[in-house]
Amino acid sequence: MIDSDNKYFSVVLFLKTYIFRALMTLKLKTNLLLKMRKIFTGFIILAIIAIGNVKADEGMWVLPLLEKLNMETMQEMGLQLSAEEIYSVNESSLKDAIVIFGRGCTGEMISNKGLLLTNHHCGYGQIQELSTLENNYLDNGFWAANLEEELYAPGLTATFMKWMRDVTDDVFSVVEEGMDEQSRQTAIRERINELTEAEQDESGYQIQIRDFFAGNQYFMVAYEVFNDVRMVGVPPSSIGKYGYDTDNWMWPRHTGDFALFRVYADADGNPAEFSPDNVPYRPDHHLPISIKGYEKDDFAMTLGYPGSTQRYLSSWGIEERMNIFNQTLIDVRGVKQDIWAEAMAKSDRVRLQYATKFSRSSNYWKNSIGMNRGLEELNVLVQKRELENEFAQWVNQDESRKERYGAVLSLLEQAYENRADHYKANNYMRETLLRGTELFMFASGARELENALKDGNEEEIQSAIENLRNMAEEFYRDYHAPLDQRVMAAMLREYAENIPEEFHPKFFKEIPRRHQGDYEAMASYFFSRSFFVNQDDLNAFLDRPRLRRLLNDPAYKAGISTFETYRELLRLNQIAERQLGEANRLFIAGLKEMKPDKVFYPDANFTMRLSYGTVGDYEPRDAVIYKHYTTLEGVMEKEDPDNFEFYVPEKLKQLHRDRDYGRYAAADGRMYVNFTTNNDITGGNSGSPVINGNGELIGLAFDGNWEAMSGDIAFEPDLQKCINVDIRYVLFIIDKFAGAGHLIEEMTIVE
Repeated sequence: MIDSDNKYFSVVLFLKTYIFRALMTLKLKTNLLLKMRKIFTGFIILAIIAIGNVKADEGMWVLPLLEKLNMETMQEMGLQLSAEEIYSVNESSLKDAIVIFGRGCTGEMISNKGLLLTNHHCGYGQIQELSTLENNYLDNGFWAANLEEELYAPGLTATFMKWMRDVTDDVFSVVEEGMDEQSRQTAIRERINELTEAEQDESGYQIQIRDFFAGNQYFMVAYEVFNDVRMVGVPPSSIGKYGYDTDNWMWPRHTGDFALFRVYADADGNPAEFSPDNVPYRPDHHLPISIKGYEKDDFAMTLGYPGSTQRYLSSWGIEERMNIFNQTLIDVRGVKQDIWAEAMAKSDRVRLQYATKFSRSSNYWKNSIGMNRGLEELNVLVQKRELENEFAQWVNQDESRKERYGAVLSLLEQAYENRADHYKANNYMRETLLRGTELFMFASGARELENALKDGNEEEIQSAIENLRNMAEEFYRDYHAPLDQRVMAAMLREYAENIPEEFHPKFFKEIPRRHQGDYEAMASYFFSRSFFVNQDDLNAFLDRPRLRRLLNDPAYKAGISTFETYRELLRLNQIAERQLGEANRLFIAGLKEMKPDKVFYPDANFTMRLSYGTVGDYEPRDAVIYKHYTTLEGVMEKEDPDNFEFYVPEKLKQLHRDRDYGRYAAADGRMYVNFTTNNDITGGNSGSPVINGNGELIGLAFDGNWEAMSGDIAFEPDLQKCINVDIRYVLFIIDKFAGAGHLIEEMTIVE
């Protein structure tokens, strides 16, 4: 267990984030990071536009098109399944075992009783919310001995995709020759709404229509959403998050990043709200689990919900991503996390309250650092500009091309240039005043009550009060006002000193003159005068709500003022967004026309995708080769009892000393922990199953590697790795460490 006194926590967590951020900044500037091999222009261009003879490990493929585009290659690599066994509308197939877990991860069904496997970090928020100081499941883990002990996770959903089909022609039926871009987008949006509503009424499923290739293609997707999901078993964070932020995005890893939940349905197997009468859901398919292991170069595929990639982003877009979006996140979150870490080090309660917030914030803070470094090291901007030059030359060779595509590149450049100032303000506002300090956003949630009080409708007033009370219950449970006051002072400073006054919310000018420029005093002004600071004061106000008092509350005024400015920044961005939408659509259409014999894959957009590749090692730099697996021996080598990130539970150490691995040991007698494949994944793939050629589960994707953080924009075929938990380690922890063998009995084990 983690030392409840946290004697080492302040030294490690507080200093670690600060030192890492400082070192990364220094290394970026002085090029002292580990050198990655330079990739020749041809490889990068192939990776960026994802054409024809791409390496098998590159691409996030749409399931209905597998038979046409991918099956021959996959079967040559070792796949034993047919396309119908992977994706079928009418028969049980692999896709029926895959779910959207919550709102941003992937999970898979591993029993015919609704047992769901995903990452520990995907379930981290639910684990934290169900934890208390007395029952701290983050620190101690949780294992339900039977169905009755499983814990309902309010708000958690499991979403199954039923089918997807191409509706491009239906969507484009409303597009007329000569339409300007705004009219075109409006017509398409209205048509999408019509098609969606009609299909929802007919099928009863939740329907989405998503664009692919920047609006050159559209697919309709049908989903079935289950709202009763319960926590079944999670290892302690000393296993589930072993290595914490230090090891995040790094190989070699030694992390048991998994969690078990269960999907419940009504007696007829249909989605239902939580009820004691609900029963475990029987999925159309669940994944058999192989404990036979794997060898280097074995076929491996993932199925899941990758969130977003930008493989077709222009050079101007890459510059914006690096210099504005990523750099804002790096700078602002670094400041905020330092403040959080110091407070978390001093209090178990604050540590528990802010565990999920810190984890979510630091994950993409570190990712942004790695992405900027990778894009610079791989010289991606140069490669993109060469591709754009090639495109321009191709366009100028034909008059009809010039008419259609001649303005594309200049339109891209102009749009990014025109929006630079307000786009930076938009990003800073989001990171500082909306996501940075918590008070403003929460207080602005009383807008419904303001409108109800103005209208004087008693029923609407009571409804708004009830909604706000419910929001407050959730908010204050994980809120520490003194900490947020410190964060607010820092966030006000960051925004004021980096963004021109023309983009400042009007509340900046309404703060008493004596506080202007003194950000600690400014924060104190809000926290000493607002009734949103603590739940008792808010409830007292809600017992006798008065419009004037609400409108005069400084936190509420600041929250509304911030959102008004944010909306104005978004409005300013709309013209550039329309330009970028049109230019990107035409750019990708032109690329596909320029390379008619090549096969393109669409960017990730949180629809189900398949990626395929092989198990394998990699060479991050000269004279260094990373093996494709790690073992429990490495967990013990990293152990540091004075560092919570590398604490090892005594029982795990004893099992290792006794070599008590049961049937989960590899053929060489060792306990494998993590392994790497070259599958193409990104955020949203967390929790995706890694499946062998027989359709059996061999691992659980949970991370990417530091050397290839640029992968969302430019896939790096020699370095890109998907880091996975070995399924044998998962079963070992469930069975031998937790003593939850009854869960193993549910599963279909292939030996």
